[in-house]
Amino acid sequence: MSKVAVPSENKSGPVPAVLVGDPSVTKRGVVVLQEWWGMNKQIQDEAKQIAAMGPFVAIVPDLYRGKVATDNEHANHLMSNLDWPGAVKDIEACVRYLRQRGCTKVGVTGFCMGGALTLAAAALVPGVDAAAPFYGIPSPDLCDVSKIAVPVQCHFGDNDQVMGFSDPESQEKLKKKLKCQYEFHVYKGAGHAFTNETGPNYHPENCKLSFQRLVKFFQTHL
Repeated sequence: MSKVAVPSENKSGPVPAVLVGDPSVTKRGVVVLQEWWGMNKQIQDEAKQIAAMGPFVAIVPDLYRGKVATDNEHANHLMSNLDWPGAVKDIEACVRYLRQRGCTKVGVTGFCMGGALTLAAAALVPGVDAAAPFYGIPSPDLCDVSKIAVPVQCHFGDNDQVMGFSDPESQEKLKKKLKCQYEFHVYKGAGHAFTNETGPNYHPENCKLSFQRLVKFFQTHL
């Protein structure tokens, strides 16, 4: 894992990121997007796990540029103040960065806030070949998910209580809007953030299954 600075059209300038994997080993790239906590150890560990399982070259952009939340109130503050269109520019920059280093196809995945941004990237970013969002749906003000044309694999819990963002009613609305080729996996007994092993809703069995599906999906489409 190495630290890099990726040139971005975001008004905040280059986006710091961590890079995992070797383009000489695999030409499949994956952008891994943070939860609302920021680019903490947990999301970096997930990126390492995903990269190793592929194998993929993975990059994790630091969308908060150094800020990491330690409690829900701080995390909500950081996410609420995020420049979402700017974050999409950061993702676009990371897609371009992977391609410049030899990746022939690039996917995007993310969790919570990163899940919403994954769908936005699929709709808005040229060069995204496949997208796998986890428990997050973007605002219609950010993007129109019906415009997504690349394959999508969605992961949600049937006990997700984050209303208007990832709860079952929001999941059904998302299904109806998607016009692309997609898979929609709903995990029984899983709440929000069920893949985060540091959180209260961690569900190891569903986490393992979702990652297996994610890797197979990217192996197929990247």
